[in-house]
Amino acid sequence: MEVGGRVLEVESGWNRPPKKVQLFISPSPFKEHPMTPRESALQRPVDILLVEDNPGDVRLTMEALKDCKVRNHTSVVGDGVDALAFLRRTGQYANAARPDLILLDLNLPKMNGHDVLSHVKKDPDLKQIPVVIFTGSKAPADVFKSYELYANCYVTKPVDVDRFNETVQTIQEFWCSVARLPNE
Repeated sequence: MEVGGRVLEVESGWNRPPKKVQLFISPSPFKEHPMTPRESALQRPVDILLVEDNPGDVRLTMEALKDCKVRNHTSVVGDGVDALAFLRRTGQYANAARPDLILLDLNLPKMNGHDVLSHVKKDPDLKQIPVVIFTGSKAPADVFKSYELYANCYVTKPVDVDRFNETVQTIQEFWCSVARLPNE
């Protein structure tokens, strides 16, 4: 096996007798390849806005996000009114970073999650931000209304702590590693 010298000998034979194969590798004409927009975007942490009023769910979500493969910066607001102020960068949130992803609970004080979602998806400056409904509700009416208001995803919070962790990490991995976000 001589990778630098352009020849690589490998054995192949999945489901067949092994056979030696030589692969000829031509050196790259580039000393460095330019970063793709995706690679460049991954240099900075992904900004996530968590809209959740339950301190226990905030703690569990933050712990799960801390263990994720993709670096992230998570901001938390506890009600729907603060969520819109954060997103519109008004008042105490004037210097808030625009989130790449919103995790939105439905059962919120001051303004419920469906109303927040409606405002976000009607606002030309915000409607491109993916919104994941992350709630305890399994009610078909809540699922239907969320998608009717253009939620990007609806996920019911698992009761089991390990499943909760897995679910948060799966959401983050999909939206931040697999899906293409509008700001890339």
